[in-house]
Amino acid sequence: MDARVFDKTKLPSRHVTEGPERAPHRSYYYAMGLTRKQMSQPFVGVASCWNEAAPCNIALMRQAQAVKKGVAAANGTAREFCTITVTDGIAMGHQGMKSSLVSREVIADSVELTMRGHSYDALVGLAGCDKSLPGMMMAMVRLNVPSIFIYGGSILPGTFKGKPVTVQDVFEAVGKHSVGDMSTADLEELESKACPSAGACGAQFTANTMATVSEAIGLALPYSAGAPAPYEIRDQFCMTAGEMIMELIARNIRPRDIVTRKALENAAMSVAASGGSTNAALHLPAIAHECGIKFDLFDVAEIFRKTPYIADMKPGGKYVAKDLFEAGGVPLIMKALLDGGYLHGDCMTVTGRTIAENLASVKWNPDQDVVYTTAKPLTVTGGVVGLKGNLAPEGAIVKVAGMPMEKQIFTGPARCFDNEEACFEAVKKRQYKEGDVLVIRYEGPKGGPGMREMLATTAALYGQGMGDKVALITDGRFSGATRGFCVGHVGPEAAVGGPIGLLRDGDIIHLDAITGKLEVRLTDAELESRRKDWKLRETDYGSGAIWKFAQGVGSARDGAVTHPGGQGEKHCYADI
Repeated sequence: MDARVFDKTKLPSRHVTEGPERAPHRSYYYAMGLTRKQMSQPFVGVASCWNEAAPCNIALMRQAQAVKKGVAAANGTAREFCTITVTDGIAMGHQGMKSSLVSREVIADSVELTMRGHSYDALVGLAGCDKSLPGMMMAMVRLNVPSIFIYGGSILPGTFKGKPVTVQDVFEAVGKHSVGDMSTADLEELESKACPSAGACGAQFTANTMATVSEAIGLALPYSAGAPAPYEIRDQFCMTAGEMIMELIARNIRPRDIVTRKALENAAMSVAASGGSTNAALHLPAIAHECGIKFDLFDVAEIFRKTPYIADMKPGGKYVAKDLFEAGGVPLIMKALLDGGYLHGDCMTVTGRTIAENLASVKWNPDQDVVYTTAKPLTVTGGVVGLKGNLAPEGAIVKVAGMPMEKQIFTGPARCFDNEEACFEAVKKRQYKEGDVLVIRYEGPKGGPGMREMLATTAALYGQGMGDKVALITDGRFSGATRGFCVGHVGPEAAVGGPIGLLRDGDIIHLDAITGKLEVRLTDAELESRRKDWKLRETDYGSGAIWKFAQGVGSARDGAVTHPGGQGEKHCYADI
């Protein structure tokens, strides 16, 4: 890349490096070994979610060093810092999951505060686990300084008895073990073989879904989302991102130039086409909110409805992220959508080129069966669909990828539980019947608090062979690894008096993912009568971060956000 001379008089870092009055500030930088020349260059925040909590994050520190080399090579000064992550695979199935969605806000807030406090000019953000991806992208569009997103990469598949496995198989094995269909020895062997490397969960669960989004929305370099964490090519992507961020500073290309309404639609299409996680319907509205763009659950669901499902990815399909990368990566999905007339090709990206320009050299790979064309899709509608009805006036979401059409309609009696633990105990003890609709409520953003995922319960059902014989609805969330007729994000949530909180055992619930219906066979008058008897429940969180989140969080329909977003902005950080 050509050397550039940057004018710091228009960059935020001038507030900490320029002029006689900043001598005390510069003394701090001298203490860290910086030269005056390095201080005169743009400062690039290199934010990573590195920690030792889980394999998804463990490779991020190494990758951050490659980013810093790229920044330095292009005449920038990198300033590395870390933020938190809460890893869903570890937090799953207990009270720790209440920290997960809260962490998305903490990640975005902590990156914002670090960037603001030290007046950095640009941001390269590295993330590995579910909430850290949207949290990092939310910070980028909130700050609106030139930014590039980097995914830490997916884990390699494990092997158990000659077959490829992921952590999803381990969760489902718990259900098999509970009914005697798997021995303790096999369970112990499986758990030791399922996760053989660094990287995020390998199938099209939430991390890989949001990684797919990062390319489709334009914030990540092409192909960078697909490469597994152990692959050496990841360091090349990181080095290139470090160099490219300096180009974005020079050209003043910012996240809100990239994340437009059309780009959000592209991102939603990529989720539907890949059979991605329902959590994208929570995170895309939150990213839009940071830009001041109204793009709620119903907007996402409408895109899902119109987009064909074309990538045969687990948990509903056959393949994992490694297979997709080797077949052609996320650009192959995007190329199929663009050629089919779905994708908006004129959207700007962090390459400085449009989506269509980025994809111009992508050739269709006929020697693979991971990605199909839109002319011959796996199904004509997306792998995720939205629902609405008298049980979900603010909408709900269900993943139908890999589910036969005849299984996408379900009617049965409600079996109500007021938290996940109670439902999991009933499932473990087989205290439910085929045909039941299991209802888990008071697990929404405010009521949980924290909107927990329910993978332990849904995986146990599958392990017991009942995954397609019951349905489950909740005002909480589901993991991207969840499969079966599992409806999440039911709104309004029970904690604010939503209809899901008025249900009683035996009420007949009708779910139809083909027409988008979620209804209880009760009249408006019956629901209103029950509402008079409903009482607000207090949570067992009276202080701390989770309590704080519950005080300000909004509806899942709008992304479960906690502040006014772009529409309430008085000034843009990038222009201070």
